[in-house]
Amino acid sequence: MKNRNYSLAGRQRYFLVGSNPAETKYRVLKIDRTEPKDLVIIDDKHVYTQQEVRELLGRLDLGNRTKIGQKGSSGLSRAVSAFGIVGFIRFLEGYYIVLITKRRKMADIGGHAIYKIEDTNMIYIPNDSVRVTHPDEARYLRIFQNVDLSSNFYFSYSYDLSHSLQYNLTVLRMPLEILKTETTQTRQESFDIFEDEGLSTQGGSGVFGICSKPYEKYVWNGKLLEAVKNTVHHDWLLYIIHGFCGQSKLLIYGRPIYVTLIARRSSKFAGTRFLKRGSNSEGDVANEVETEQILYDASVMSFSAGSYSSYVQVRGSVPLYWSQDISTMMPKPPITLDQADPFAHIAALHFDQMLQRFGSPIIILNLVKEREKRKHERILSEELVAAVTYLNQFLPPEHAIIYIPWDMAKYTKSKLCNVLDRLNVIAESVVKKTGFFVNRPDSYCNVLRPDEKWNELGGCVVSTGRLQTGVLRTNCVDCLDRTNTAQFMVGKCALAYQLYSLGLIDKPNLQFDTDAVRLFEELYEDHGDTLSLQYGGSQLVHRVKTYRKIAPWTQHSKDIMQTLSRYYSNAFSDADRQESINLFLGVFKPVEGKPHLWELPTDFYLHHKNTLSLSQTRRSYTYWWTTGVLKHLPLPFDEVTCAENRRKLTVKKFHKYEEEIDIHNEFFRPYELSSFDETFCLAMTNSTRDFMPKNVGIDPSPFTVRKPDETGKSVLGNKSNREETVLQRKTAASAPPPPSEEAVSSSSEDDSGTDKEDEGAVSQRSTPVKVTDAGDNTKITENVVQSTKDVYGVNLSDVPSEDDITIYARFVQLGQSQHKQDKSSQQFCSKHQLDRVINLIPISSFSQDNIYEVQPPRADRKSIEIFHAHIQAGKGNMQPLGKDDFLMYREYIRNRYL
Repeated sequence: MKNRNYSLAGRQRYFLVGSNPAETKYRVLKIDRTEPKDLVIIDDKHVYTQQEVRELLGRLDLGNRTKIGQKGSSGLSRAVSAFGIVGFIRFLEGYYIVLITKRRKMADIGGHAIYKIEDTNMIYIPNDSVRVTHPDEARYLRIFQNVDLSSNFYFSYSYDLSHSLQYNLTVLRMPLEILKTETTQTRQESFDIFEDEGLSTQGGSGVFGICSKPYEKYVWNGKLLEAVKNTVHHDWLLYIIHGFCGQSKLLIYGRPIYVTLIARRSSKFAGTRFLKRGSNSEGDVANEVETEQILYDASVMSFSAGSYSSYVQVRGSVPLYWSQDISTMMPKPPITLDQADPFAHIAALHFDQMLQRFGSPIIILNLVKEREKRKHERILSEELVAAVTYLNQFLPPEHAIIYIPWDMAKYTKSKLCNVLDRLNVIAESVVKKTGFFVNRPDSYCNVLRPDEKWNELGGCVVSTGRLQTGVLRTNCVDCLDRTNTAQFMVGKCALAYQLYSLGLIDKPNLQFDTDAVRLFEELYEDHGDTLSLQYGGSQLVHRVKTYRKIAPWTQHSKDIMQTLSRYYSNAFSDADRQESINLFLGVFKPVEGKPHLWELPTDFYLHHKNTLSLSQTRRSYTYWWTTGVLKHLPLPFDEVTCAENRRKLTVKKFHKYEEEIDIHNEFFRPYELSSFDETFCLAMTNSTRDFMPKNVGIDPSPFTVRKPDETGKSVLGNKSNREETVLQRKTAASAPPPPSEEAVSSSSEDDSGTDKEDEGAVSQRSTPVKVTDAGDNTKITENVVQSTKDVYGVNLSDVPSEDDITIYARFVQLGQSQHKQDKSSQQFCSKHQLDRVINLIPISSFSQDNIYEVQPPRADRKSIEIFHAHIQAGKGNMQPLGKDDFLMYREYIRNRYL
């Protein structure tokens, strides 16, 4: 059951009791302890009340005592208290159960909490009397526990983390007729004792709940739950993902906007840096991570009424059969193509998966080196180009795979060009092609003030908003440092469009050195460090500041240490980590009489299934996509309403007041004692507290360009507030717009020596303007006194128009009616100007309600009767109940206890 579990140990059984967050509904699992090697679990699938579960446990405690009436430790004893079940695992002896014992809230999406696993506990199920010991059991247990579950594993009780926000909200918009046909099959499961009296549908109280199957590629405990998936109720199943989750609060003049970054690491062909390269035989690539940035207005939590937006991009190794030999102990082992693939079979399998999940176009941003003295990384580029060219022959031109090669390392070494400027051009073109997801139609302000970039935006426009179609797939060799910077630039560009779509900025463009971009950059650096540690064994070596060329000189020594740490990890500890991942994910299963995990010379045969058995069906070399995928492009096949996708959904009807779907109780938890210091929304990173300078009179907008060295803790020493304001305006004005596609080419075929850009070309990074000394009064005056066109963007005419005078007169009239000024002060407004003034009617129940006086409202007769009835009830004089009271009470009982 969700939120809270505790395990009770008896002599012959474990009893796992789970409850909902409010602890009003319970389920009980019975796990047999007398079987030495088999897992026997009984789930009666009955929902208990608190009183019923106490009585049940009392009877079980009595039955587990040695003698009737004896009190002592021989009955039931609480073994552990937990927050969920990770799964069940067996090596060579009996089964273990893995429980989550500590959690920490990391993010909140629409009232749905996302938790990070902080600690776990493994409990051996069979009791000592039936245990059959094996000498290698302890070694397998150590290898399994080498996967640190307290390191970047996440789960949610009510939100599907394996799918994107676009998928989750698209499922919720399925037509009601489809849901009704689905619920007719599960009518017995939602039996209602008041159904005959018509209370279940009275007033539209029925609510449809949808539970979708998780996307198996990003679920890391799928094999651990395989033994019980078809036995227990789905409320017991808790799917966890591995990767990264971070959330920060962007305050826009007090309006809370939550920026969330979720990275899902693939559990297929998972492993460490040099041991997992390229792809396996099923098209799953190494270091494949799906990164999703979610933006929403936190003042409205509901998915149906709130404003939500998301953008997804992917990183992953080059989808070919390739590897690197690490036996030579070289910093850069040579790249080897292991198998010839003239018909791009492996790449076809990989891109077919992407077309099903993301739609078209699939855009490949290849950042590997193009020109080298000794052929190394270029081997991968040549093979990837050949594969994409072959596959595109059979796709329609409008859905072809787009390939963008760009040698990022070469342009980083060049002093004549700016890496991030060129990446920004690529990012703009990518986001325009794929679009992004937003769950609300375009704002009317976008119609009034149309933007050229917005009108060119791709994706799919529907009545409820916009859908992202297609995805950007970024790769270098390791998919770590260069890939993270490129993904940050694309994410920054998409963030501008997301803010613009929600009506928070007037242009879909964000500048560096603003609080919003600093907050987003910090999120992406944490994201990059975490993914780099998981795959490469160290944090990022090259960061965004490195490519902006503003990193401090101390960063170079840190980069050297990270490089050495990565080399040590790859050389000495990666093999042990790979064994642990193989055991945890069920790639290797210990079997008595067969070689152990540590005795295998290689795990190649475990990850490539075609080496153990030949496939019965062969895929076409020309029609290489799954049937039905092409018909629905550019929409992703997984999000299309069809019979195949409906089979992945479980639909159930709830009453709208049930606690299971009450987002208010889930988020605010009124039944728990809490304090402000422990409140998650106050503890998260805040743009105002952590990034905005603390100067008095500073512009509080998170989109104002600050000085590059200025943080939330810095204070400008002896500059006046007026000078600081001028400095910010000039700095914002000095930041040039990003270069156009014609000015900066993203092609990687241009050599750095033949670049035609000027050496002094300004980058997108703004530079602070030095304020002149007080002695030069003339120059200061020229800087301070600016035209209204420069400051506000409009020219004010000498004489206001008649419409402007009328609006001003309305404003004056409103202020006079509020503050009760003398009538003599109203003589300046001529009669013909006030003819069109709206007479405001107070909507408050108070006849006088302002800062000067308040008159309480008069209570009507019905309110007085209710108050007198309340007084009489307090004295013990109860009034007879009517029919409506009985119906209300029955509905309360049904919602609370049934």
